[in-house]
Amino acid sequence: MKEATDGTAVQFLSPSMIQTYEEIADPKDVRNNRLHIADRAFHDWYRFILSFPPHLVRTYLNRFELAKGATLLDPFCGTGTTLVEAKKQSVAAVGIEAIPTSHFASTVKTSWQLKTSDVKRAAERILYQVSIQYSQSTSLKSFTSEQQSVVLANSICELPLHKCLLLLETIQAESVAELRGFLLLALVYVAVYEASNLRFGPEVSVRRKRKEDADVFESWYAKVLTMLNDLTALKELSFPLTICHLADARSPCSVLAANSIDAVITSPPYPNEKDYTRTTRLESVLLGFLKNKSDLRTVKNHLLRSNSRNVYAQDDDDRLIAAESRVARIAQEIERKRIELGKTSGFERKYHRATRLYFGGMKRHLAELRTALKPGAQLAYVVGDQASYLKVLIRTGELLAGIADELGYEISSIDLFRTRTSSVTNEQLREEVLVLEWPGFSRQISIDFGFEAARLRQYDRLIENVFFEQYQPNTDQVIVELEALQQATQAQQLNLSQGLSSVLHAYGFKRSFPKRIVQLLDEGETWVIRSLGRGRFAFVRCAVSCAEAGAESKGSFVNKRPNSG
Repeated sequence: MKEATDGTAVQFLSPSMIQTYEEIADPKDVRNNRLHIADRAFHDWYRFILSFPPHLVRTYLNRFELAKGATLLDPFCGTGTTLVEAKKQSVAAVGIEAIPTSHFASTVKTSWQLKTSDVKRAAERILYQVSIQYSQSTSLKSFTSEQQSVVLANSICELPLHKCLLLLETIQAESVAELRGFLLLALVYVAVYEASNLRFGPEVSVRRKRKEDADVFESWYAKVLTMLNDLTALKELSFPLTICHLADARSPCSVLAANSIDAVITSPPYPNEKDYTRTTRLESVLLGFLKNKSDLRTVKNHLLRSNSRNVYAQDDDDRLIAAESRVARIAQEIERKRIELGKTSGFERKYHRATRLYFGGMKRHLAELRTALKPGAQLAYVVGDQASYLKVLIRTGELLAGIADELGYEISSIDLFRTRTSSVTNEQLREEVLVLEWPGFSRQISIDFGFEAARLRQYDRLIENVFFEQYQPNTDQVIVELEALQQATQAQQLNLSQGLSSVLHAYGFKRSFPKRIVQLLDEGETWVIRSLGRGRFAFVRCAVSCAEAGAESKGSFVNKRPNSG
């Protein structure tokens, strides 16, 4: 293991596979994850605090070069960043979201066919009616005790809540469903960001200084006008259809047709202690999606198990990860550390299982998704390293890459998006974009049922691991200890009946180096595996002609794969 320039440990990560986000060169620049002013339209109608930015979606839309008529999927669509940006770029898109409030927001934010004059008249009528009702109020409206049990305590003060509930009732009396959705989303925005006591940072919390009152009605009307301005700017244009399904992303084919998806851009939850339902509790109760704790559990049951607060006894996604040794070892280390530190709370006891359930759920998602993907489909998953579980580092991107590889996906790259400071360890953690390609089921069948193909792919991973553990950019020689190769072999649980030397010999004369290693070369170059004696060998970069001429005299294994391939 070596240290990256941002201070985090790097395991088995190819420097050639890490690319820094184009628009902002410094991955530590916080602007990487902020909504740019030019991107405000539609995106800021209501936006989940942990959303990734629209400009990242554009980057991968441009990179994927989707053909006209292609369909983009976001299976963890949240509040619709990918769907909105795809619609702006005239790309048909489909979303899947399990949290009802987020699904509602995504649906409204991509419904651009409203007649703006009708919306404005309805908003003016509602503003007039609610103002009269408020002036005649003799008591304050409030949540029921069951609703109060779901929202964070002191999320909103009595008077602002009363105004929100009055406005809610008036909007719900509107007869046109699409108008209601538009007007309700404006209310949700005002309730959360202008009327509540909520504060959003790494976690959602309640401000010490409470808002005893807020100008809910006028703020709502102003928000409606801002949203209408966005629609007005597009009234002469036409856009492709966007659909958002309320469903569990772990079972994508419950709502997706076979062979229907050309590309995926998404950001699944990270494996940490963030309860994603907690961030949307106030608006979920306000809109009637959550009436009590039973409703909350029902929603959680349809979510990827990304934290210990939605781990239940009947969960079984962890059975899918039993053979994934790196995930299993990380889970074991978390549990070992919990016992060592004497941590005994109910949630802490679930940390190791939550880790296995998370990666098992992602494996289930990626496995089933294959049926919906067209051959050649390209996928981008925005994920982040984590250390929430007792400071045990989880390299999310690398682990998901291994799972995807096992399922038959091609690993195109792991791009560095940004770094951020861990709230647990105060160290820099990587947020990355795992880029995959689905080649189709013909390759998958050969992997699942062809022992030789599976064994050779294991050899590829073995060579990659030991190579990139020691590789430094712009170097012409990578020295590896035979002991490191032996340790990697044991870690991957490989049974090398013909010995380690036969593996090295195969890459010298019979088998091409893995694609990630070859991509480091310039035209006309190759890698030579050269014995250095005393249990050491080296990967040496050199010209193809020199490598072939000098192989016999220098005791080298030469990989003769054409460099252009």
